[in-house]
Amino acid sequence: MTTSTTPTAARYGTARRTVTMRVNGRDVTVEVSTRTTLADFLRDELDLVSVHLGCEHGECGCCTVLFDGRSVRSCLMLAVQADGHAVETVESLSADPTELHPLQESFAEGQGLQCGFCTPAMVLRAKEIIETGRELSDAEVRHEISGILCRCTGYQNIVGAIRSAGAKARGRTAGGRAS
Repeated sequence: MTTSTTPTAARYGTARRTVTMRVNGRDVTVEVSTRTTLADFLRDELDLVSVHLGCEHGECGCCTVLFDGRSVRSCLMLAVQADGHAVETVESLSADPTELHPLQESFAEGQGLQCGFCTPAMVLRAKEIIETGRELSDAEVRHEISGILCRCTGYQNIVGAIRSAGAKARGRTAGGRAS
């Protein structure tokens, strides 16, 4: 007797589990294969294509998302591990898709992007860095983003964009106005 399987079942197995997580501020409850990575879940099930898959071994960092506010490589996590947690992708940064988040503006203004493949991961890591409120030197920023590979820019413009965005963020009061 032959059992037919779907391409997803063939790739990830057939064991499934219902998970609930908060993705970009929205609660999501879905049944997933227990072998589906968080990256594949975000891309294939939720159409959040800013999560880029480069190496799928956790080395390039292009799949970086924020998991409970901390950067993680989503290709190394299973979707079931996100059950009960909050996940942010770059799509969460602006409620209006026609407007850029100040961090995205800094990357655009400072030419901190080239091909754009690493950009979503860099922007999310930068968000995490900036939210510490610390002013970092170029060397410290380079260290903080060292887990994300960029093959285009040489990093200087990325570092400048992150430092510029951090300076702007520190110059704002809680109400968003310059102090």
